[in-house]
Amino acid sequence: MSDIAVVIPTLRRPDSLSRALESLTTQTLKPTVVVVVDNDPARSAEGTAAGFGNALPLIYVHAPKPGVATARNAGVAATDAPLIAFLDDDEVASPGWLQALSSTQVVTGADAVFGPIQGRAPDASAWLKPYLERFFGRSGPADSGPLDHAFGCGNSLLVRATALPGAAPFDPAADQIGGEDDVLFAGLSQRGGRFAWAAEAWVEEFAPAHRATLSYTLARAFAYGQGPSQTAVAQRRWPALVRWMVVGAAQLAVHGARAAALTAMRDPRRAEAMDRAARGLGKVLWMRGFEPRFYGASELSRLDAA
Repeated sequence: MSDIAVVIPTLRRPDSLSRALESLTTQTLKPTVVVVVDNDPARSAEGTAAGFGNALPLIYVHAPKPGVATARNAGVAATDAPLIAFLDDDEVASPGWLQALSSTQVVTGADAVFGPIQGRAPDASAWLKPYLERFFGRSGPADSGPLDHAFGCGNSLLVRATALPGAAPFDPAADQIGGEDDVLFAGLSQRGGRFAWAAEAWVEEFAPAHRATLSYTLARAFAYGQGPSQTAVAQRRWPALVRWMVVGAAQLAVHGARAAALTAMRDPRRAEAMDRAARGLGKVLWMRGFEPRFYGASELSRLDAA
């Protein structure tokens, strides 16, 4: 069995980080090392990480420039393990999580393996909660096996040699806006990389109160919609860009009309319709200047103001 490092980037979420680290102490397959990447200039996660020093083989890394790509790169650089698992600081891994990811990688030979996520929004309004838990969750095939596409980096296992090229595999240009994993996996796909799904590699993702809102998720949905168009531009696949923009315009028209009707009726399904319309709009308005900012300095400013 190859060595596996678990990388957890974190930014001022001490309680959430502690919950994530606690879940790693019960893994049936023990990680070789756990790398906590503190993305706060004030080193706010250092004490939390130190508290798990006896329970986990832990490395604390300070990456003082706030940014999601920068934090991931710092975590990868802190270990030479051939397999890198990513767990977000708002996620809790089931006891068989790492074993399921690893076993699927061995069986499929995939360069990147992804697992399901159960979204949790304990502070959400009752009408919005089902939508939010779907939004923050992730589903896939019922059985483990090869995939024809990638998911996001949270809850994943990557083969360093093939999926994480160079000293900084995640593009720091995405530090404030996210999407660093979209670019990484698009490049891996172009190189002939293989993806797989580990159906038993469950994690729960807990949405903090400031994210468990419709305005936040619609901004995220818009950014997700931008992803395919922006990837096509980065790869200079102009016909693909035109196709995505046409698809986006159609989504905006159909789901925008549906969202308006459901809003007039105060139907809870309006949230899902708004989400689909926002994703369509993102495919059309993919250009620089339209990117919402969720991470890095933007998140730090929000936390300072709270």
